[in-house]
Amino acid sequence: MDIRLLGRVDYLPTYEAMQAFTAARTPETPNELWICEHSPVFTQGLAGQASHLLIPGDIPVVQTNRGGQVTFHGPGQIMAYPLVNLQRAGYFVKEYVFKLEESVIRTLAHFGVTGHRVAGAPGIYVRLDDPFSHAALVGPAPAQDPFKGLGKISALGIKVSRHCTYHGAALNVAMDLAPFDRINPCGYAGLKTVDLSTIGVETTWDDAARVLAHQLATRL
Repeated sequence: MDIRLLGRVDYLPTYEAMQAFTAARTPETPNELWICEHSPVFTQGLAGQASHLLIPGDIPVVQTNRGGQVTFHGPGQIMAYPLVNLQRAGYFVKEYVFKLEESVIRTLAHFGVTGHRVAGAPGIYVRLDDPFSHAALVGPAPAQDPFKGLGKISALGIKVSRHCTYHGAALNVAMDLAPFDRINPCGYAGLKTVDLSTIGVETTWDDAARVLAHQLATRL
């Protein structure tokens, strides 16, 4: 897998470049992993409901063809875009999503943080009271509040075209989290969003990006 470190780039031209890369792929095109961060932007998924975009203000909103609802991207957040031929790799979509989530979980573990999955809600979550606890979540999440006691630290949204993936995963490192209050993150009202900094992990964007890129390249 070829890893491309793009630095800070605007969202829309990056999205268009992913589409162009995927459309031009041949069965022999090497897989790539794009690592970057974006200027502030809200992005809506295909099923995104306008009601979840509360107060966008001066932050632009981009409609996309990925799955999921609205989320925020900004400086201090790692964006990982694996461009993978699933058919050639022999992965089903669910297996691919599991590998994305597992890569984030292993990245968090590198920093001593335990990441958790929540059934039916793609992404990775941490315990707000003790992000460093290794205890598993016990029992099914309560229906009235499946995110009780949890904060979301990583969002996922993908698109598969001709068996090839684009879009990907976001991991919050040290960013301005205030814009998440302007939306219902990923379509969930009141869902708290956190980053590594706010849960007590001191690291740089570069170091965290290097770990995540290694985890993704290893698993994909």
